[in-house]
Amino acid sequence: MAAPDNIDAPPILTVEGMSVDLKVPSGMLHAVNKIDFSVRPGQTFCIVGESGCGKTMTSLALMRLLPRSAKLSATRLNFDGHDLLSLSDHAMAELRGDRLGMIFQDPMTSLNPVYTIGNQMEEVYLRHRKSGRREARERAEFMLQRVGIMSPALRLKQFPHQLSGGLRQRVMIAMTLMCEPRLVIADEPTTALDVTVQVQILQLLTKLQEEFGMAIILITHNLGIVARMADRLAVMYAGKIVETGSALDVFTQPHHPYTQGLLRCMPTHDHGAPATRLGSIPGIVPSLVGDIRGCGFANRCDYVRDACRTGDIALRELPDGAAYRCVIPPDEALARPAELATP
Repeated sequence: MAAPDNIDAPPILTVEGMSVDLKVPSGMLHAVNKIDFSVRPGQTFCIVGESGCGKTMTSLALMRLLPRSAKLSATRLNFDGHDLLSLSDHAMAELRGDRLGMIFQDPMTSLNPVYTIGNQMEEVYLRHRKSGRREARERAEFMLQRVGIMSPALRLKQFPHQLSGGLRQRVMIAMTLMCEPRLVIADEPTTALDVTVQVQILQLLTKLQEEFGMAIILITHNLGIVARMADRLAVMYAGKIVETGSALDVFTQPHHPYTQGLLRCMPTHDHGAPATRLGSIPGIVPSLVGDIRGCGFANRCDYVRDACRTGDIALRELPDGAAYRCVIPPDEALARPAELATP
């Protein structure tokens, strides 16, 4: 697990009350619903949750790359002194790729198939650094070397389809770091890679983070990756952050029933312990279309009470800086479901 982050440094990113709504034929879909978090320089902040919980929409909102049908709103959305809500499209384009970078989920679809790797990497540097073509080519070769790609001059002449999945992901990382951004958003960067390559990519991100001093928002549904990488994490469910805190605290003392359910679904690697059945979370994620009342996890929760189904569930803040969104007080949150009196 990652080392504790620098709690004294002011946040490089502050998100307060951010929502993303999309108009669909059946009504208004609340993909992201009033979430709050902050990221400090050099910190790895993980957003974890199952598919459809709003993780990728959160990342696209921060990059201002949402679809035209989406409406972004927030009480505060500040990055490195910039109000991301008020920036013009031109100013936001100048920020993206320079101080704010993103590693997309699928490098095969994110890289342009009709341009060489060199063309695409050089374009980033030429746009933001106003350099000459030769300097941009040298920078691209250097970054390919930094991400562990051999024969960089040769690779720059190749097209994306000529590279393996692992090499394409390394190219995406190198391209993102061309201008040494202060914050990198990595949206499931190990998707569709085999286990060995996944480990290599994660080790590479950690090494480059130390070298360049950047903060990382890592989006994933893999709790093993979270345990390896995170300083702090936020657990998302049905468009809301339901628990947040240091990675160590959330893993050792989860308070929200959904977080507990996720951890029960993780296989154990203790060969000396007796075999146990792998956990599961019954039911399905509720519809996010229309008015949403109460806790979105109520229909799947072993601890559900009458208060869970009505009104807005307040965020409970804990003394150690953690917080969770649930009616169950902290001293009951870890009790067995059978021990809880359900009205």
